[in-house]
Amino acid sequence: MARSDDGDIFERAAAEDRIVVSADTNFGALLALRQEENHRSSSSAGPGKRRPDAQVKLLLANVPNVKESLENGAVVVLEDARVRVRPLPIGE
Repeated sequence: MARSDDGDIFERAAAEDRIVVSADTNFGALLALRQEENHRSSSSAGPGKRRPDAQVKLLLANVPNVKESLENGAVVVLEDARVRVRPLPIGE
């Protein structure tokens, strides 16, 4: 799905009850704009570009702490120094 439209990615993730993991921090904002509760997204953010092995390490280190939030519908942003969790839908 690397070349898929963002909307197609969200729709497939919802249909298959999956969590979208992206290095693109736009995904969280796009998800918030959709005003839906059944989507989940995790993105890895921070200054500069992180190597794939470092991204995987950051994700795996934080999954136990954010698992429940993601299962309940949330946008999670992982940074080196902090983790941000925003329950969905945002803005209600």
